[in-house]
Amino acid sequence: MEKEIKNILTKFKKGKISFQEFYHYLENLPYYDLEFAKLDMHRSIRKGFPEVIYAPSKKLEQLISIVKLFLQRKERIIITKLKSIYFKKISKIFPELKYNPIAKICYYRPYNVKAKGMVAIITGGTGDIPVAEEAATTLEVMGSRVIKIYDVGVAGVHRLLDKLKTIKKAKVIIVVAGMEGALASLVSGLVKQPVIAVPTSVGYGANFKGIAPLLTMLNSCSPGVAVVNIDNGFGAGYFAHLINSL
Repeated sequence: MEKEIKNILTKFKKGKISFQEFYHYLENLPYYDLEFAKLDMHRSIRKGFPEVIYAPSKKLEQLISIVKLFLQRKERIIITKLKSIYFKKISKIFPELKYNPIAKICYYRPYNVKAKGMVAIITGGTGDIPVAEEAATTLEVMGSRVIKIYDVGVAGVHRLLDKLKTIKKAKVIIVVAGMEGALASLVSGLVKQPVIAVPTSVGYGANFKGIAPLLTMLNSCSPGVAVVNIDNGFGAGYFAHLINSL
């Protein structure tokens, strides 16, 4: 790969390829091969944000190797679903890392990003907050301003209506709800902004670990609702940031 990079640099220097061709080539290079993982080190060029690390099933030493490489390149870091016991061990080696214990998300910002726009995050209940916090931390690390409105589910709709003026100031809205998941449709019916619905696994038996609210949200009769996977606060936060950045 090193020889190939030098070759393309030589061609660009001699004027044999255009700047656009050179940039396009760099968009697809390189990845760093750790054997157990092939890290996409140019994702921030193509996508605007580096590769995000999903912690479950990864060994501690693997996570340490990945974090070390990202820190060397001064990349922003997000590690999702990271157990607190792992963070305590990793942070002893890399004390600059931060951690949201509610969301179980680890992050690092090598530079301050000026927050822009506004994303509202709404939860049906207190039990949905961990997923909402994953979305919130993702948004903040990426550079979006966040407002949080928690525990305003349909069982007490007056709580939601009381915050409607604040909600309408947002450019995009994330609704996180378990149980039957009706909150996303309700919110969407009250606002003109796009709504990103996040079903959670919070609920009793017939919730089916999030399947019930997932189906409710997918079948929303209110237009303007997009749905991510069960408990996927990160995915909702990432998508909301893209909309907020338009």
